[in-house]
Amino acid sequence: MDANELLKRYCAGERNFPEVSLHLVNLSEMCLAGINLNRANLTNAALSQSNLRQANLIEANLTAAVLWRTDFSGANMILANLKAANLIRATLRKVDLHKASLVKADLRLADLHDADLSNANLAGADLRYANLSGASLARANLNGANLTGAKLSNTDLSHASLAKAILYKTDLSYVDFTEVDLNGVDLYHCLLNGVTLPERSLIEAG
Repeated sequence: MDANELLKRYCAGERNFPEVSLHLVNLSEMCLAGINLNRANLTNAALSQSNLRQANLIEANLTAAVLWRTDFSGANMILANLKAANLIRATLRKVDLHKASLVKADLRLADLHDADLSNANLAGADLRYANLSGASLARANLNGANLTGAKLSNTDLSHASLAKAILYKTDLSYVDFTEVDLNGVDLYHCLLNGVTLPERSLIEAG
């Protein structure tokens, strides 16, 4: 299916396009709110500045997709593959990304407020200045992620892995670290208002 056919059917009121192949398709600046793209192949697709609010993208393959400023608010992206995707300034508020793969994804300045990233793989992801306030990162893999300047206030980081993550000027206000492995994690330059730290980490965190 090409972009023209999908848009024609969407404009006619159709919303269900499960398992459709849209590899390399250009759907930038389009309104596709509420669309069902369950298990769709969107590898290397261009969807910059598009409206995908409330979309069903469960198990969709968005590897290396260009999603700059794309609005995914309220979308269901459980088990979605977003490896190496460009999500700079994307809106992912309240998006369900449970068990999603965001390995080496570019999420600079992305809005992930209240998103569910539990069990998600964010290894090597670029999260500089992203807003993750109130998000669930329980059991998430953040190994090697760059969280410089990111907002993680009130996030759930229980059992998350932060090995070799970059935490510089990161806002970690009101985070409970009692179930987080902080071995090798430098919190010295982070904002730590109201945090709960394991007893062994109190001195190290300063």
